[in-house]
Amino acid sequence: MPPRSGPERAPARRALLTGWFSFRDGEATAGDVLALRRVEELLRELGLPYDIAWSPGFRPAGPSLETVRPERYDLLLFICGPLHGPQPAALHDRFAGCRRIAVGVSVVDPEDPAVRGFDRVVPRDGSGSPPRADLSLAARQRELPPVVATILTAGQHEYTGRRRHEETIRRVTDWLASRDCARLPLETRLDTRDWRLCATPEQLDAVLARVDLVVTNRLHGLVLALRCGVPVLAVDPVAGGAKVGAQARALDWPAVIPAERLDEDTLRSWWDWALGEGRSRAAAFRTRTRTGTGTGTRTAARTPPGAPARPPQQDDGLAEELRTVLHTVLHEAPDGSDGSPGREVS
Repeated sequence: MPPRSGPERAPARRALLTGWFSFRDGEATAGDVLALRRVEELLRELGLPYDIAWSPGFRPAGPSLETVRPERYDLLLFICGPLHGPQPAALHDRFAGCRRIAVGVSVVDPEDPAVRGFDRVVPRDGSGSPPRADLSLAARQRELPPVVATILTAGQHEYTGRRRHEETIRRVTDWLASRDCARLPLETRLDTRDWRLCATPEQLDAVLARVDLVVTNRLHGLVLALRCGVPVLAVDPVAGGAKVGAQARALDWPAVIPAERLDEDTLRSWWDWALGEGRSRAAAFRTRTRTGTGTGTRTAARTPPGAPARPPQQDDGLAEELRTVLHTVLHEAPDGSDGSPGREVS
């Protein structure tokens, strides 16, 4: 879409970054947020201050589309996702005073008001031109958090009045939600009909061997993780202790928390131990009876030391075109036009 002619504009002073992650009934996907980060990197390089409008359902602290003052911004960027429907279209009314640019979007219908209202559209696909790599591909890789498998049960009703399963699960999961980690719920139950569950012990081993930590209130969650050489943060969910605590003593594994002592400080202390000293201690449990290449081998999840922050020769065409457009916005000619053609959306 070519740049729209209009009254003279001053160079942009502040940008508002928006996307489907901004709408109250929208959603923030990992791809959307990585595309947003790539645009953030570009704006920092250009020295353009910006704010991000977040959905109140994702980041209640904001800022949000409802709380920002449109007159504070000269430029609105809509990043990633389909450029279609009433939510993106509504931005044109609320931010009518801003120059509006959409980047890294899929153009479903070029005549949609959501598309036509933008001064410039830099699409990734659907415009009649060859598709281009998504912005998320070239976002800088940050240090990866630990992968934490959870193996939790709310059953074991044989313990009757001593059961503290629901309470301990709530405390553990609420606390885990506050940690920077990738959470992976697992089941020790095998099933040959349910594709979501493992059908053999080896399939479960294959998953456990690739995580950094297991948090569990099950006896076999403790044992199976240790036999794969993975540290465990165990919780005994039975008042007075039962089989989880007994098995931890049998294995001389110290990171087990009784239900009566389950609190944030204790969780944090054993979490730090398990991801530190506990790694080498758990490695000693790895069974020596395995054979075959690859079995039980843990794969490195983190970026190797010395690796480039962004892989070389990644397709970053969308960001480069946005850089050109933003350079125009930041150095506007006196007549309000830059003389360069825009990308047609057809």
